[in-house]
Amino acid sequence: MSFRNFLAAVVLVVAGCLASAGPSQAVTGTATVRDANSIQIADVTYRLDGVDAPELDQVCIDDHADPWTCGLEARDQLTKLIKGRSVRCDDVGPEKNFGKRHRAICTADGDKTTLNEQLIRLGYAIAREPVKVNVKPAAAEAKTGSVGIWKGCFVAPQEFRTGKKDGPLLGTACRADRDKEIRAALFPEELTMPPSCSIKGKLAVRARVTGNIGIYHLRGCPSYAGTTKPDRWFCSEDDAQAAGFRKAYNCRRPK
Repeated sequence: MSFRNFLAAVVLVVAGCLASAGPSQAVTGTATVRDANSIQIADVTYRLDGVDAPELDQVCIDDHADPWTCGLEARDQLTKLIKGRSVRCDDVGPEKNFGKRHRAICTADGDKTTLNEQLIRLGYAIAREPVKVNVKPAAAEAKTGSVGIWKGCFVAPQEFRTGKKDGPLLGTACRADRDKEIRAALFPEELTMPPSCSIKGKLAVRARVTGNIGIYHLRGCPSYAGTTKPDRWFCSEDDAQAAGFRKAYNCRRPK
């Protein structure tokens, strides 16, 4: 066989494999909202592709300059969008840094618009890469209309997750002459623990040895009580690990 014929045969085989691969895997079922970024169907957690919503323990400032728990509100908005209906999630691949969680484009039964797009259009999330669904028009609409978190002042969820306190301020109520006060409100010395989210997370340089940004402590760990003023609160170990935190070495599962 000549090289040209061999190459043509390879192309045909690859094309056949791609054709037989079919569309990405889709799952439909009852959805449990974990946070405004993610939902769980059966035993799989999906992060809404293209969506970056405030974390459950994140604080924003409203248009009256008052702090509010925007992460909890964003989660509640996603719950309202689903309205107890079954949800179809089209899997578009694993999370880059946390393979146990997959990215997906999700739609509630009876809707023509994805939950990804709806949440962003309501202003309770910003666009995030990588993305397989076009949410940019919805993001621009929310920002222009100053709805949801855009009506106040906030930092991007990614900045909050990494504790980057000098990142850009977003929203229509960010006053340059109140920069110091606003950042103090967005990164309070003592974060309020969200309901049922008792895992403490502390940013730590030594955690970078294992490729993490911090360490988390469970109730019952010897280090739990001594971990004061946590930088983050998590609802589950999966959430902590997805955020780049590792378990404290002295931790034992609570009895």
